[in-house]
Amino acid sequence: MFKKLADINTKPELYQQYSAPVLWNDPHISSRMLEFHLNPDIEPASRKAVFIEKSAGWIKDYFGLGDGKQVCDFGCGPGLYTSRLAATGADVTGIDFSSRSISYARDFAASHYLDIHYIEQNYLEFATPKQFDLIALIYCDYCALSPSQRCQLLSVWNKCLKDDGNILLDVFSLSAYEGRAETAGYEYRLMDGFWSDNDYFGFINTFKYPLEKVVLDKYTLIEADREWQVFNWLKYFCVAELKHELAEKGFEVADIFSDVAGAVYWEGSPEIAVVARKIK
Repeated sequence: MFKKLADINTKPELYQQYSAPVLWNDPHISSRMLEFHLNPDIEPASRKAVFIEKSAGWIKDYFGLGDGKQVCDFGCGPGLYTSRLAATGADVTGIDFSSRSISYARDFAASHYLDIHYIEQNYLEFATPKQFDLIALIYCDYCALSPSQRCQLLSVWNKCLKDDGNILLDVFSLSAYEGRAETAGYEYRLMDGFWSDNDYFGFINTFKYPLEKVVLDKYTLIEADREWQVFNWLKYFCVAELKHELAEKGFEVADIFSDVAGAVYWEGSPEIAVVARKIK
């Protein structure tokens, strides 16, 4: 028992394991994630509906969306942004590797007569001859990727973004990193049965990596017939580091905000939103 508890509470090497597909495609977990997405008043999976509505309106106005504009939402989930952006008349594509989310998004689009092209795929492997006026990655998904994955994603964007196109991207800031603390906890059916239909015991360990400004939420789930772990990595950025990382892959930051609804940037903002373009 001591050895087991010691292993549960051991801090792993940075980016030692990647388990995001479990969150989005496990039958039980993905159903709970979709519930969270569609609840307009909570933020575990998507921002609240009021903010999304405001954000979509700002995106429409800032980027001049309408007929003829090609838009791609990476990590589109159940289509909370794509459905709103398609209503502007833009030609919208949504990419997500969650089968459940994409299925919901397609059904919603069909029932609301929205012509949206949905692709069920890991967006790190996305390739298309289409060129986009706007590429969006919203709700700090960029932070959940390892350095090599972020590099891969930026290469994908470089190939499918028009020369005069824009990227809209948000990340968690160093101010938000300072607000995180290392903790350890345990609970029967942790998070109210989120992880499984079966009885289980759940452990949550939060570790910080100060040099890299990364936080790991490590979940250990123990059921009667299996034991498994989920690793939720989050990278936190300062403006200078984000600009440097984008520049290394051929992008320059054209504008900066505190969120993807166009709030004026301030130093203590928990999030940083940037508009980036190809370096000419």
